[in-house]
Amino acid sequence: MSERQAALVTGGAIRVGLHFCETLAALGYDVAIHYNSSAANAESAVEKIQAMGVNCQAFAFDFDSEEDPAQLIENVMAVFPRLSVLVNCASIYNAAPITETTMAMLKREFQVNFFTPYLLSGAFARKVDTGNIINILDNKIAFQQFQYGAYLSAKKALAELTKMAAMELAPRIRVNGIAPGVIMPGVTRTDEYIDWRVQGIPLKRQGAVEELGKALKYILDNEYITGQ
Repeated sequence: MSERQAALVTGGAIRVGLHFCETLAALGYDVAIHYNSSAANAESAVEKIQAMGVNCQAFAFDFDSEEDPAQLIENVMAVFPRLSVLVNCASIYNAAPITETTMAMLKREFQVNFFTPYLLSGAFARKVDTGNIINILDNKIAFQQFQYGAYLSAKKALAELTKMAAMELAPRIRVNGIAPGVIMPGVTRTDEYIDWRVQGIPLKRQGAVEELGKALKYILDNEYITGQ
């Protein structure tokens, strides 16, 4: 049995989730990678993380189902009983203004982006003695971009949950959020769109995924920050 602490990253097989997995491995954590449809990516990610000298295993789970996400925590802790970090990174992202949002879309956005991290956080808190929960948000929570009504409402709710859970779970579990900006735009984003977004950033440049890793490390290192 490994003496290292372990971390679970939901949506950890691709994009920023994978970078969080790599960051945690570099910090000496064993890593549990959650995936849904990205099985091939998860297999590749496990090989990459194991090559960094820590234990790693992938765990399949469909958050857009009737199964209780708490089962994922059970599955992970059966392999990694020293689980101490939960990174709620998995999300879905569908654009539609409020006037065009269907009930099915609204339910799905909240199911994956809010209900799942809510339930995972509760299950994590019931099982671990001490630890950290990091919710991956979106810099759009500071704005009212109704073009993403359902998605953004769910992320705003997750931001409020971050503060509420920090109050309930202190002092043994710290809860914080990271709200990425223009870091890793979706493949459908045009160069013109990215240039337009960069013009609104004081530093006048697109962010690098490594900067998200630094934010994660800061949260884990600073034991006097919670609810932020």
